[in-house]
Amino acid sequence: MTANDAVVRVEGLHKYFGDLEVLRGIDMDLHKGEVVVILGRSGSGKSTLLRCVNFLDDPTQGTIEVSGVKLSGGHRTRRKREQIRNLRLHVGMVFQQFNLFPQMTALENVMIGPLCRKGADKAATRKRALQLLDQVGLGDKADQHPIRLSGGQQQRVAIARALATEPDVMLFDEPTSALDPELTGEVLAVMKALATEVHMPMMVVTHEMGFAREVADRLVFFHEGVILEQGSPDQVFNHTQHPECRRFLDAVL
Repeated sequence: MTANDAVVRVEGLHKYFGDLEVLRGIDMDLHKGEVVVILGRSGSGKSTLLRCVNFLDDPTQGTIEVSGVKLSGGHRTRRKREQIRNLRLHVGMVFQQFNLFPQMTALENVMIGPLCRKGADKAATRKRALQLLDQVGLGDKADQHPIRLSGGQQQRVAIARALATEPDVMLFDEPTSALDPELTGEVLAVMKALATEVHMPMMVVTHEMGFAREVADRLVFFHEGVILEQGSPDQVFNHTQHPECRRFLDAVL
């Protein structure tokens, strides 16, 4: 992998909430076809990183580049708000909670993003949404409202909705943490298929160590707002050099 094939590039990223510095100078790339799993304790800055990549949280300092759209931290201007909208066209994001629109069917939830774009073709959007629901194993649930779906099914609809805008990268913020254990596998299976069959670049915050070991190309361990260690799953799981990372892994494995 080279610098030229980076889909996401994070340089010198700092994020403050008031006086609290949550991210302290993060440098990190995500390359084409790569799955990066971000590990660390609660409060280490993992989710904040994802939210900064998508500018749901504004970086205090540093730069974020996604598919050639490069933005700096700091205050939003009118021009910067337009640039953020452009950057978000390249990013799909799936959250801990499913955030589906309860008044809409599964199909309508998947269609809503593309239809918000100027000049969208409704028939083509519907066809694509049905294909995505099939892809996540929910072709027979298109007309169901979220209340009629299990948590795992709702999260799979959320994944289809994120894919509907044809993003260049997918961000997953602990996508299985709100699910019962028996529903977790169906969501992880969809994510694995995205990685191995579609080769979608993915940044994943998760405590699912089996997924991290099997699917990740690279693990990144966060501690108190910095990256302490990163490497292949074998390197991090079996040959970690940092005591803090070893203590974390011993606790979760």
